[in-house]
Amino acid sequence: MTKVTRFSTALRPHVTAKIEQLGYADIVIGIPAYGSADSIAHVIKTVVKGIEQYYPEMKALIMVSDGGSTDDTRDVARTVDPKSYNIESIVTIYRGIPGKGSGLRAVFEVAAFLKTQAVAVFDSDLLSITPEWVRNFLEPVFHGYDYVAPFYNRYKFDGTITNTIAYNLTRALYGQRIRQPIGGDFGISPALVKHYLDQDVWSTDIAKFGIDIWMTTSAIVGGFRICQAKLGVKIHDHKDPSSDLGPMLRQVVGTIFQLMDQYKDYWMKVKESVAIPTIGEFAGQKAEAFEIDQSNLVEYFKVGLNNFGGVWQNIVEERDFKIIQEIARIENNELFIIPIDSWVRIVYRYANAFHRTPRQRFKVLDTLTPLYYGRVASLVNELQDKTEQEAEAHFEQNALVFETMKDYLVELWEGKEE
Repeated sequence: MTKVTRFSTALRPHVTAKIEQLGYADIVIGIPAYGSADSIAHVIKTVVKGIEQYYPEMKALIMVSDGGSTDDTRDVARTVDPKSYNIESIVTIYRGIPGKGSGLRAVFEVAAFLKTQAVAVFDSDLLSITPEWVRNFLEPVFHGYDYVAPFYNRYKFDGTITNTIAYNLTRALYGQRIRQPIGGDFGISPALVKHYLDQDVWSTDIAKFGIDIWMTTSAIVGGFRICQAKLGVKIHDHKDPSSDLGPMLRQVVGTIFQLMDQYKDYWMKVKESVAIPTIGEFAGQKAEAFEIDQSNLVEYFKVGLNNFGGVWQNIVEERDFKIIQEIARIENNELFIIPIDSWVRIVYRYANAFHRTPRQRFKVLDTLTPLYYGRVASLVNELQDKTEQEAEAHFEQNALVFETMKDYLVELWEGKEE
C-alpha cells in the first residue's frame, strides 16, 4: 500500500517568504501547469494584458503552480516579466499529491494569506484566452458572486463528457444549469476560497483529478452565489472522443459518483433545475469543426459488448441490454442510435452500482467506457445535420430527460427498483 504524505500546506518555503513580503493582493490569478512549455508564456502574457487593461490600479499576483514539469514550463514562465509595478509573479512547484487539485490548493492558500478580493484560474494550455477573460471572471466576483463558471462557445462534437454525463447529472442532481461544470477556468470569491481550503480532500483523489467538478458541486451544495461567464471559443488541444477520453471519463464520472454518496441528503430533495445568471456576450468567435472517428467509437462499443456483456447484463435493465445487443449487430454506422431514455437508465444504474460496490467501484466504472463511446457514436448521427444552435437545443432536451427521470434514480438508491 502506498503511503500518502499529508502536507499541512501546498506551499514551499520560498513561496511563503514571497507572500509574506507582498503582504496583500487585490487579485490573484492562478495557472496550474504541467508540461505546458509551448503555451504557458501566451497565457501569462494575456493575463498581464487583462490586468493592465481592466484593473490597472489593483495589486495583482500571477501564480504558476507547477506539478513538477520535466519540460521547460517553469523556465519559460519565469521569462515572462510583467514589467508592471502593480503585478507580481510566482512560479513554483507545489507540495502534495501530483495533480491539478494540489496545484489549485497552493493558489488558494496564497489567495487566503494575501486576503485577496477575487481569484481567477486559467488552464495553462489555453490558446484562445483573451484579456477579456480576466475581466469576465473577476467582475462578477467584485459584484457579489462566489463562483463564476465558464460558458464556452464549443463545436457540437466537443466536450462529449460534459454533453453526455457531466452537465446532465449536475443539473438533475443539484438543480443548477451550469453548462460547463468541468470547465478548467473559473472565478472565485474569498469566501469560497476559504470553504474549499476547509474541506478535507487534499490528500484524496480530488487532489489528483476531478477537482473541477468537485469545486462546482461544492459551490452548489455550500449555497454560494453562482453565475457563468460567456468566454467565446476555448481552444486548446481538442481530444477526439474516439481516441483518448477514457481516463478522463473515469476521473470525472468517478468523482461525480463519489460526491453522490457524500451529498445524498442534498440531491435527494432536489426536484427540478433552475437557470443561473449568464453574464456577457460571446466575442463573435465561431468554434472550428473537427472530424470525429465514429467507426472507432462503434468498434470500441462492440468490443466492450464482447468483453463486458455479462457485467452489462447484471447492471442495466433487460430492455436496455436488448437494445445494446440489437445496435451492436447494425452494420451501417449511420443507423447506430442509443435512445436517450436508455442512456439515462444506463447512467443511473451505473451510479447505483458504483454506490453499492464500494470495493470494486472503479472496476465497475471502467465497464461504462464502451457504453459512453457508443452514446457518442449515437450523437454523431443525432447531430449530423444540426446547426450549433440546434445541437445546443438537443443537449438541453437530453438534460431535461435526465431531470424528468430522476425519480428512477431515487428509487434505485432507496432499493425500491431492482
